[in-house]
Amino acid sequence: MPNLPDVVLWSIPAFVLLTVLEMVSHRIHPDEDAAGYETKDAATSIGMGLGSLAFDALWKIPVVAIYTAVYELTPLRVPVLWWTIPLMLLAQDFLYYWQHRGHHVIRVLWACHVVHHSSRKFNLTTALRQPWTSVTSWPFYLPMIALGVHPAAVAFCYSVNLVYQFWIHTERVGKLPRPFEYVLNTPSHHRVHHASQGGYLDRNFGGILIVWDRMFGSWVGETDRPVYGLTKNIETYNPLRVATHEYAAIARDLRAANDWRERAGRVFRGPGWQPAPAAGKSAAPEPAAEPAPGTAA
Repeated sequence: MPNLPDVVLWSIPAFVLLTVLEMVSHRIHPDEDAAGYETKDAATSIGMGLGSLAFDALWKIPVVAIYTAVYELTPLRVPVLWWTIPLMLLAQDFLYYWQHRGHHVIRVLWACHVVHHSSRKFNLTTALRQPWTSVTSWPFYLPMIALGVHPAAVAFCYSVNLVYQFWIHTERVGKLPRPFEYVLNTPSHHRVHHASQGGYLDRNFGGILIVWDRMFGSWVGETDRPVYGLTKNIETYNPLRVATHEYAAIARDLRAANDWRERAGRVFRGPGWQPAPAAGKSAAPEPAAEPAPGTAA
């Protein structure tokens, strides 16, 4: 078992300090165009974060069992050394890009990730608005396990990625110097990702690096001021409803579906997918589910 630090635990004091500083900065130097803070919204985000810690501990049981089984079956072994850890972080960040992109374009995965996009504010507490069904993420990292990376090392890399992304959830930081903006995921890039308007939809999926988006055609730079939230926002601060509203919408759509092909589409196609209207019939009405902050179909 590699002896790796719990980076999330060690980062909690920094999370608290930075959040307080951001709140104070909004008080001292308010920006009328910024989303800023709203008490109920921030409380919901913090509540979602605390809930995710409890549920993640539950989901770890089957995930660790599967990872351990795959690790024991593979003959490959990657040692945890000073020079292999950066390579592991790079591999995890690449797989994170595809995990994140998949959670925007497949509706049953979006039902998990939509939680993180459900706030119409954009501040450091938004980073804490995490889903309670993150069990949908584990398959994306199986290639690392199969290549001989210890499950604890994969968890460490995932934690580093998560901690890095905390600071990019802010409007208090403008664009950074060009070399940083070209390589790293920054607040500017992530504001685009959380925006709900037109050309910003389904863009900038990177975790630590933005180069994956540049390579795979999903990068967009920040020009117009972002409008945060969903294309169809939810009107609730209830953590349970925030965590489950898209699953409920999928269930409603499945009950109303006409056949198994439509049912499969409602689950595995994009969040905004609609079945083609039958010949001689008008287009189907708007779906009950909230579309993703993207246009995947």
